[in-house]
Amino acid sequence: MRDIDAADEWLESWTARIDAQAARAAQLAQRVAGLSAQARGHYATVTVGANGQVTSLSLDSQMYELSPDELSSEILAVMRSAQRSLVTLVSDEVRDTVGADSETGRAVVDGFTSRFGEEDG
Repeated sequence: MRDIDAADEWLESWTARIDAQAARAAQLAQRVAGLSAQARGHYATVTVGANGQVTSLSLDSQMYELSPDELSSEILAVMRSAQRSLVTLVSDEVRDTVGADSETGRAVVDGFTSRFGEEDG
């Protein structure tokens, strides 16, 4: 009987841990979905959403001093900076929910890092 009771307790404990882990993963997904990051350059400000997509672009009136190539470079550099900032925000959410050392946490951070690079120090 003791072996069966011990097995039941182990199974209940394991199930509770899995349920808690799933709840934390769902919370992480919800928090990450609501993230956005912004970066400013000399002539442009870019905001990106949770998937790194540009959601807002503002250009300074002094942008007219730039050549089209310079302006394009400015916009892309600021966009990439905002995307790298997103990696930091996601890392913070991972740490606060599932833990940075968890398999889920590492997978999420690695995915964002591989897409957008690491935050510049």
